[in-house]
Amino acid sequence: MSNIAFIGLGVMGYPMAGHLAGAAHDVVVYNRTSAKADAWMKQHHGRSAPTPRDAAREASFVLSCVGNDADVRAVTLGESGAFAGMKPGAVFIDHTTASARLARELEAEAHARGLGFLDAPVSGGQAGAESGQLSIMTGGDSKTFEKAQAILETYAKALVLVGPAGSGQLTKMVNQICLAGLIQGLAEALHFAKQAGLDTERVLSVISRGAAQSWQMDNRAQTMLEGRFDFGFAVQWMRKDLGICLDEARSNGTMLPVTALVDQFYAEVEARGGRRWDTSSLIARLEGS
Repeated sequence: MSNIAFIGLGVMGYPMAGHLAGAAHDVVVYNRTSAKADAWMKQHHGRSAPTPRDAAREASFVLSCVGNDADVRAVTLGESGAFAGMKPGAVFIDHTTASARLARELEAEAHARGLGFLDAPVSGGQAGAESGQLSIMTGGDSKTFEKAQAILETYAKALVLVGPAGSGQLTKMVNQICLAGLIQGLAEALHFAKQAGLDTERVLSVISRGAAQSWQMDNRAQTMLEGRFDFGFAVQWMRKDLGICLDEARSNGTMLPVTALVDQFYAEVEARGGRRWDTSSLIARLEGS
């Protein structure tokens, strides 16, 4: 059993912290809105703290899953940040999808304080968080990774140390670049099938067993055809992630023409009122709904 602090109880962090509590760890949570922390405590019989610093005081591992770079800075740095409360030798693990630049900055700050740091964004969505089947792409040094491995395996399907600090975030960018093109391709294919007058159920039954098969096809094709977008990873968060990808691409000279185009398509979905729709809602733009 380890003393663990978990910061951020959104759709991902809430169940992830729950898995840690369910594994008999002593978990203290912090959330910006206390009502979410109260609900978590009632469900998991854990404890809450008024600030990230207070949550981190006795923790050997402090984990965060918040919104963006600014949110990560807010919960790590400053007088009430987690770094100010962590004891020497403790490890901070950031599950937020953020910039690689921030990961490197925080690792340097953590090391100056005698702390360990890992950037460890996740893939698998809300369903993966709830089932404990997330893919965790990790950046940091090998000793810190080995120290934290058993903790992360609590909710991991795949757990890989990709490279030094920032590598986890860069790998998550690769993941989101793949997703952007794949979802747009699936949306266009389904739209084409409908316009061509095909029986989409029969079409999917055959192409899903060949080279076109994907997780998105298996889990989202039918709901895309039905116009249901009320679950999964929201458009607003995908746009945040793609913005991080495009910023990094500008700095390292990578060309991402398809990613940039799909980001524009998501902007159109947002303009249609789909900010909180699932990312599979790209088909709605094609069908004018």
